[in-house]
Amino acid sequence: MSALKLTQIGNSVGVILPKELLTKLGVGKGDTLFAIDQPDGVKLTVVEPDFEAQMAVARAMMKKWRNVLRELAK
Repeated sequence: MSALKLTQIGNSVGVILPKELLTKLGVGKGDTLFAIDQPDGVKLTVVEPDFEAQMAVARAMMKKWRNVLRELAK
């Protein structure tokens, strides 16, 4: 883990992410990161939290209704 320094960017304050962290996250210029509040701090992720929750529900439904969905796909 490395310390990240805050820097002035126009009228805002930003964080410069090291190349190694960008590679680990699989992101680059123009990509979006999501900051999720955690009990012990903030988590940076490339996965939108709401989307992941919706996909979990969709996977459960697809598993439950697998036979029906298979027939509808024919």
